[in-house]
Amino acid sequence: MDGINRREFMALSASVTAVAAGMAGMEKTKAADTSGLIMCMHGVTSDGFDFRTTMEGWARANVKAVEPDLVKAREWEADNGAGSARRMLDDLGLTAYSSTNQLFLDESGSRRDQALEDLRWKVAMAQSLGADRLVIPSAASEQHTMADYDEVFENLHEAAEIAKPHNVALMVEFTKDSRLIGNVRSSLHVVRSVNHPNLKFMIDLYHLWAGTSKFEDLDLINPGEIHHCHFQDMPALPLVEVAERKDRAYPGEGIAPLQLILNRMVELGYNRALSLELFDMEVRNTDPFVVATKGMQTITPYIENVTA
Repeated sequence: MDGINRREFMALSASVTAVAAGMAGMEKTKAADTSGLIMCMHGVTSDGFDFRTTMEGWARANVKAVEPDLVKAREWEADNGAGSARRMLDDLGLTAYSSTNQLFLDESGSRRDQALEDLRWKVAMAQSLGADRLVIPSAASEQHTMADYDEVFENLHEAAEIAKPHNVALMVEFTKDSRLIGNVRSSLHVVRSVNHPNLKFMIDLYHLWAGTSKFEDLDLINPGEIHHCHFQDMPALPLVEVAERKDRAYPGEGIAPLQLILNRMVELGYNRALSLELFDMEVRNTDPFVVATKGMQTITPYIENVTA
């Protein structure tokens, strides 16, 4: 065989095959894990109904992951006893992947004292429901300067300390209209500056695409840094300058490149809930089963088509 005998040729072939198999195995190892991606329902999306009606409707639609409205859960337990909300979730096969929400924790002002008091019972309720995370959106509407951020850091550190004994992570949600935490860059800066184990970064895809964030900002996120995701679309109309939160759309009914964004998030290690959060009053007052069914139909294809 031109200088190489059959035995050597067979050994060389086996070696090449082994190397190829090893490289193929490496490629498989590098493939992003999507096994944990799951469609989730956000409490506000069906808040025209009581806790039981909402949870039962979602469960009938084969939803497994939920982000309960803590006020609704508290109302249910006031009539049915402590722990009854968690028992209902368990009976229906639902898991609380997150919980919602608490405003006014980042900005100092007259509303913050009450916000802290509300946070105390909410983290206890979240823990009772089995949720280890709670969303804290930034709704700061006043003008601010860089000098104010030291106070923001202190405020959020205090809030995180309240959540810590309950093993609940507070997740800073940047919002497009916030004057303090309005985009990916600002949110990452704040969360990293506070550097508390119970304060985390999350993404709402509506605020990501409707606000001042850029797609390239996703490259600033460290692997594993995304703690939760609200998954909905931004419509072409009304224009973003006049759009209100009620104008969010079901995934696929708007103009945001949701698949590209999700692919990138998966590359960054995100492998959890995609929570449908819609504010339109017609949606919120529609049978929870109908809304959850459409949510499942519109979110599942994005999960199935991840190419990361």
